[in-house]
Amino acid sequence: MTTHTMWAEAPIADKDQKLSAIFEIAKTLAAEQDMETMLQQFLSCIIETLEAPEAGVLLLYDHSDGRLAVRAAQGYNLTSLRQIRLAPGEATCGKTFQTGQAELYPTPEAIAAARADMTPANRKLFRAATVGLGQPQSAVCIPLFTGQTKVGALMLENRSQPGVFVPADLPFLRALADLIALSIENARLREELQATQALEEANRLKAELISTLGHEMRTPLASIKGYSTALLMEEATFSPETQREFLQIVDEECDILQDLIHDLLESSIIDAGLLRLEPQPVMLPRLAKSMADDVAHRTQQHRFLVEFPKSFPIVDADPHRIEQVLRNLLDNAVKYSQGGLVVVRGEVHEDEVVISVADQGVGIAPENLNRLFEKFFRIKSALGRHVIGSGLGLPIARTIVESHGGRIWAKSQVGQGSTFYFTLPLRGLSQESAEQEERKNE
Repeated sequence: MTTHTMWAEAPIADKDQKLSAIFEIAKTLAAEQDMETMLQQFLSCIIETLEAPEAGVLLLYDHSDGRLAVRAAQGYNLTSLRQIRLAPGEATCGKTFQTGQAELYPTPEAIAAARADMTPANRKLFRAATVGLGQPQSAVCIPLFTGQTKVGALMLENRSQPGVFVPADLPFLRALADLIALSIENARLREELQATQALEEANRLKAELISTLGHEMRTPLASIKGYSTALLMEEATFSPETQREFLQIVDEECDILQDLIHDLLESSIIDAGLLRLEPQPVMLPRLAKSMADDVAHRTQQHRFLVEFPKSFPIVDADPHRIEQVLRNLLDNAVKYSQGGLVVVRGEVHEDEVVISVADQGVGIAPENLNRLFEKFFRIKSALGRHVIGSGLGLPIARTIVESHGGRIWAKSQVGQGSTFYFTLPLRGLSQESAEQEERKNE
């Protein structure tokens, strides 16, 4: 039996095999994946399952410029092919899309005649996509419909012999095209749903941000207002010590407001994709000691210990951003504990360093550990007081660490304190210089 009669004269067992192939293709399409991957898998499955096709192209209509664009291909240089933009009526696929009718091209001459009206730019790109590949000897183009709307075209080619595709093939190929079109429609609906859900989530986060900031700013603003009003009262007289105490409280509350606004601005920068790192050689032990000393000046109940090996390597990182991470972890250690020891420790592993900040605070419940780095997530303090914060500090720290190529996580047990860890990779000019110096000393 010749190839061109495979559907008209194939035995029942062969037809059953092809039907099984349809079901396998349908199962592939039922999986939730992006459209590009889905269409490429679909085209590959057709060519690998059926005997006649040896190459193929799938194009979809782009409403933005009124042309057909390649979305999947097999047997071509896809990079060049993706740049082609076919007008309706242009070449084989453009004609099929325009007429809405399947077209058979049984010979190389028929294919060449159909492609004679291809624009010079598209022809150049098409040649680049077929360099080193055999010319098609026969082809078939099938339109893609969703309901009554044309959405694209499918072209299958055979490069071995003419006359491979015949009219008897068309019903089965139309069924495949219908599967593609149905899956395209489902994928588009899924993308629209995801876009709607993303917008709803953005609106939810915006509302949550306004609510959080409004709530968190109320306390320091009330304090600032109260003490400044008291100082302005003409009928009241305060000693210099009391005035200084009031002004110090106002100053501290202003710092709290400044931190809240800073977190909001930093989060906005990150969301906009504008976070920029300026790596340079950093001595982390010195940086950690500086941050611990700074936080220690603002608390009388905590003691701080900084432990790093003497041979701790210099790391290439953005010092300003790593300061942000350490300051956030140290501030949290103070906020969520009533006192005790806070330990900043550094360890050197094979290809990274690990920095940890441990406290002796109330600890974190297991169900909250995985949510610590979510925006606006706040743990209810077990200290019997409200802990002021934006809920953005840890998400910002995570973004900074991951932008450096590191990781950040936490370990904790309720009532036994918490330890936050983050890593920074050992790579870059500083590490290379250190390795070269070691080799010289050997």
